[in-house]
Amino acid sequence: MSPQAIAFIFNLPGSAMAVRAVFLVGFMGSGKSSLGKELARGLGWDFVDLDTRIETREGQNIPDIFRDRGEHGFRLAETNALRALTESFVGNTVVALGGGAFAQAENRDLLRSWPSVFLEAPLDELWNRCLEQAKDRPLRNDRIEFARLYQYRLPFYRQATVTVVTSGRDPASLCDEIERKLQSWGRAVDAGLSQMPSTNSRTGEAQ
Repeated sequence: MSPQAIAFIFNLPGSAMAVRAVFLVGFMGSGKSSLGKELARGLGWDFVDLDTRIETREGQNIPDIFRDRGEHGFRLAETNALRALTESFVGNTVVALGGGAFAQAENRDLLRSWPSVFLEAPLDELWNRCLEQAKDRPLRNDRIEFARLYQYRLPFYRQATVTVVTSGRDPASLCDEIERKLQSWGRAVDAGLSQMPSTNSRTGEAQ
């Protein structure tokens, strides 16, 4: 994958963004971290896993934060970590968000300046992936609760800039599709902004 190819999506009229970023969103088990690393490697960009960043900032792992502070306390830590990240990029970055991050309105507002990618997969596949993983997931309860949480978050995921279906796909083809879809999105935004008065063209709010 060519960094020059995907860079187009950020070179919009009036852009003042010195650093590029793409945010991967989706439910637990959707492969945000593994695909994010692959995408970052292909682009030659940095990679950040937001959950890992939260653990470093808070000095606790995610399950312990949930245990000690509850979900509300975790969400506060999550938003603080995301805000700090968006204000301190030092290089072009691919970011994998936690499963619930994009379902929070304040977090979506923080990401309006960058494109986001929803990694979509069937519910049964997500459940099976989570069962196979050793990772401790505080909100992975029984199958019924898992499905309820997925259905609640799905409308928020669908607000992402683009959607990529991951089922049965290898990382290389998924990265290529992300590139193509973001380029198409960038051209559409570029065309829309080019028709607006220059005083009203504000890159990053177009999505």
